[in-house]
Formats: sequence, structure tokens, C-alpha cells
Amino acid sequence: MSSSHSASNNNSRTIFGTPKLPAKYATIVMPFFLSILMSCIVSGISTFNGVGTSAQFVELWLSAWFISWVVAFPTLLMVLPLVRKLTAAFVQLP
Repeated sequence: MSSSHSASNNNSRTIFGTPKLPAKYATIVMPFFLSILMSCIVSGISTFNGVGTSAQFVELWLSAWFISWVVAFPTLLMVLPLVRKLTAAFVQLP
């Protein structure tokens, strides 16, 4: 097996060894991961601000995170086309 064939095989797999999705799914996958990360950070900060380092912090945070993500993901899917248009209005795209 040639090294270029092996490299292309590695590039077609995720870090978990599963096959990568086709490029057309990027419009769903990017907002999915963005919503997970953003809702995690924002809900964590908000929960910490509300309860501090209490014994219930993790439980409250995970609950708030799930609720935040349920709102954030579909919201991102709906507003992303508008955000792309706004970005194009201010940034010279290639």
C-alpha cells in the first residue's frame, strides 16, 4: 500500500475512525459544534455567576447547558444565512 493511499484513507476518517460526512453536511455540522461549545461556555459562566461554586453547580450547569443547546442549535441554523449576508456586507470575501 502506498503512503499517498494511506494518507488519503486517514483524511477520509474522523478522529474516531468513522467515515467523514460529505461536504454538503458542513452547513449542519458547523452550527452543531458551534452551538455545543457556545452554549457550554455561556451556560457555565451564567450558572457560576448565579450559584458560585456550590455543591449543585455541575448538576445545574448541565441542566442549563442542555436547555441552552436546545435553543442555540436551531437558532444558529435559522440565523446563519443572515449572518453570512451581514459578513459579506462588511468583509471582502475571496
